[in-house]
Amino acid sequence: MQYPLSEKIGEPALFVGRERELKYFDNWLANIPKRLSKSRVIIARRKSGKTAFVQRIFNQLWSDNGTVIPFYFEFGEIKIWFPNLAIKYYCAFASQFISFLERDGKLTNNLLSLEEINEYAVSHSMTPMIRDVKFLLQRAAGGYDLMWDIACSAPHRYANFFERRFLVILDEFQYINLVYRDENCQDNPDESIPGSYNSLSESKLAPMLVTGSYANWLLEIMSRYLKGGRLKQVRFSPYLTEDEGLQAVYQYALFYEQAITNETALQINKLCMADHFFISCVILSDYEEKDLTTSEGVVNTVNYEISSYTAEMFSTWEEYIEYTVAQVNNRNAKNILLYLSKHHERYFTPKKLQEELKLDLEVNEIHRQLKTLKEADLIQRGVSDIQFRGLQDGTLNLVLRNRFEEEIKDAVPNLKREFTAEIAQLTRKNKQLQGKLNHYAGKFAEHILAVAMRNRKRFALSLFFSNVTDTTPLNLQKVKERVHIQREDGKNLELDIVAESSDERVVLVEVKKTQTPIGSQLITDFQEKVKIYQTQFPDVKFLAAYLSLGGFTKSARDLCVAHDIGMAEEILEW
Repeated sequence: MQYPLSEKIGEPALFVGRERELKYFDNWLANIPKRLSKSRVIIARRKSGKTAFVQRIFNQLWSDNGTVIPFYFEFGEIKIWFPNLAIKYYCAFASQFISFLERDGKLTNNLLSLEEINEYAVSHSMTPMIRDVKFLLQRAAGGYDLMWDIACSAPHRYANFFERRFLVILDEFQYINLVYRDENCQDNPDESIPGSYNSLSESKLAPMLVTGSYANWLLEIMSRYLKGGRLKQVRFSPYLTEDEGLQAVYQYALFYEQAITNETALQINKLCMADHFFISCVILSDYEEKDLTTSEGVVNTVNYEISSYTAEMFSTWEEYIEYTVAQVNNRNAKNILLYLSKHHERYFTPKKLQEELKLDLEVNEIHRQLKTLKEADLIQRGVSDIQFRGLQDGTLNLVLRNRFEEEIKDAVPNLKREFTAEIAQLTRKNKQLQGKLNHYAGKFAEHILAVAMRNRKRFALSLFFSNVTDTTPLNLQKVKERVHIQREDGKNLELDIVAESSDERVVLVEVKKTQTPIGSQLITDFQEKVKIYQTQFPDVKFLAAYLSLGGFTKSARDLCVAHDIGMAEEILEW
């Protein structure tokens, strides 16, 4: 897969999980060529992974080079003049269209100017593009509405003219309300611009995939200008599945070279509730005493991310909370917010809250504060206008408790003690942990094995593998993963694990995750890698080992025995 659009997540391998969401959108994307896909809107809070998800969809479609051409545009959190938005939008679309046609990924991020787009259009006789650029270059006074109409309608019009299909990805759509008619952006913004997409959102030639981080803001725009369910809502959870969350822990630790153990990996995932952003905050935490190789270190680091004003996790929620407190800055509002967050599985009416919290407020005043909290995306409304509940977001609840619980209950919450209790419960039965580890090994066995090897000072390779002739204890100084080597003909190969001992011995390990036992050919391929690596370091003694979670055929096992290759079908030690 290629990545012409630079993904905000950074290293592409840091994108993990989302199997359920990917399956849902794969089916939706497959129906676009048949003109059966209705426009969608993904709604979720900031740092939920929306942008990474839609950018991955863009790169997937671009790499597939199929019948659907992706277009990605992010509305910025800045004021912008109407005609400038039109030109910026059109240049992004045209550049990405040309990028797809020419298979030139550089044009996706380095956009062409209108003059360069016109040059390409003329050389390829693309009449609609020539006509559009000519008008945009004129920037005719009083023609700003037409400039924007030309820009935003281009994907639909071009899909019809060129008999192609486009996917229009509009990230952070709520910021479209920051567009101004006056050049200095001093007057009120033009709030009618979202209406430009009223009919375009119904296009089956160029359906839209919209995202937004502020649910109430975005839903208000949709209710005013995109009525009639033109954008079908998809709620996007910030939480991965338990399996995916653990994979995220390992991936972040691997790429940021953060020391963890297999035991603490489970603990980090548990305390972070499989929230990929929370996990990344803990792995990358600036906590001075961070030590993610011990349970105590994990608890302290997680607590820092929740409680410190300088921590990334805390500051992410601070924006939401401060916006609300500025409008409803009183003890009752905080009490309501904290209570709803704690009991997020239930809906409450203003009357019910008055009774349960013994609030000295009129029902109408409680209702007003509930609406303010809802407008700040801190709570949700139910089916009726008087039903509300807290967000089903565990990380928000932790931040709220740390921020307000002392003020409301006159007692400082001891989150560290609660985290420690969770870990104690998690580790109470070692057999259960071992069973989980064996389950997860099928997804990222090489990293689990590498971590297990790093965490032992001295051990014999026979601790992990059978058929090991050299049982002298190793003293590993460095354990590397995914080491690239090159054959004489220039072909690149990869060794899963290279572990260097202090006595000039090196362990080379291949890991395979198959449903059926591997055959002798894979053992032969591994031998080739070992020989290539040996030629680069002729004075070093090599120990070879193979972890095959699907087992070995008799021929593969015989070949391992003949060449002193250690064998394992599971990770018994961790």
